Amino acid sequence: MLLFVLAALRGLLLTILVLFFLPLGTHALWWMARGARAPDWAVADWSSAGLLKAPTADDPALVRVYAARVGRWRGIFAHHSWIVLKPAGAARYTRYDVVGWGLPVRTDGWAADGRWFGNLPETVLALDGDAAGRAIPRIRAAVASYPHRALGSYIVWPGPNSNTFAAHILASIPGVTDTLPPTALGKDWTPPGRLVARTPSGTGLRLSLGGYAGLTIGWVEGVEINFLGLVTGFDLRRPALKLPGWGRIGPDWGRAA
Repeated sequence: MLLFVLAALRGLLLTILVLFFLPLGTHALWWMARGARAPDWAVADWSSAGLLKAPTADDPALVRVYAARVGRWRGIFAHHSWIVLKPAGAARYTRYDVVGWGLPVRTDGWAADGRWFGNLPETVLALDGDAAGRAIPRIRAAVASYPHRALGSYIVWPGPNSNTFAAHILASIPGVTDTLPPTALGKDWTPPGRLVARTPSGTGLRLSLGGYAGLTIGWVEGVEINFLGLVTGFDLRRPALKLPGWGRIGPDWGRAA
């Protein structure tokens, strides 16, 4: 019996190594070899990435969800995500982030499509015109109702953090067909005692042990196994792999890279 238990433990450890830490390690090597990373926030580039044109009141309504790698070594495995909207008739964009200093929910702290710690943002969700106009009141209500907005409520890992916030916003938009990248650590966080929840898209279920481990199965989210915030799995709707560090490897690889 003891030999069987030891063999099972060895098998489990080998599986964890292959599925989680091997891809993370290879991405760490690639990330470090890139170089040219800002050493701290004060010298990092936070300027517009040029994804959005200068807004005017004549432009149609717009909603964007962006995600960008975080700074320094943390960019090996994590993204930061945020929300941008512009109602029809408005002459400016409004950006919503959750951050780890001061009051978590921030409005217009940075350029709407700004780089994050020098890293270019990728588009997670794009709505324009009537679709954006219908979503904006729901998004604003979701921002106002975000339950983890008190001073000190932000927890970088496993959450609630910026990606918990973005997942909360996505869940407020009916019929959403896009999801945060696998490297958006904190997107799977659930409050203590809440083990099962619907996925943000409403197309599946998520089993979560406080963000430390879990399983997600959904048509939009695919199949994701969460271990210590690292996600491995595959996409059902648009066939692709999901690997720790690397994110989604498939037809739209660039969006989650």
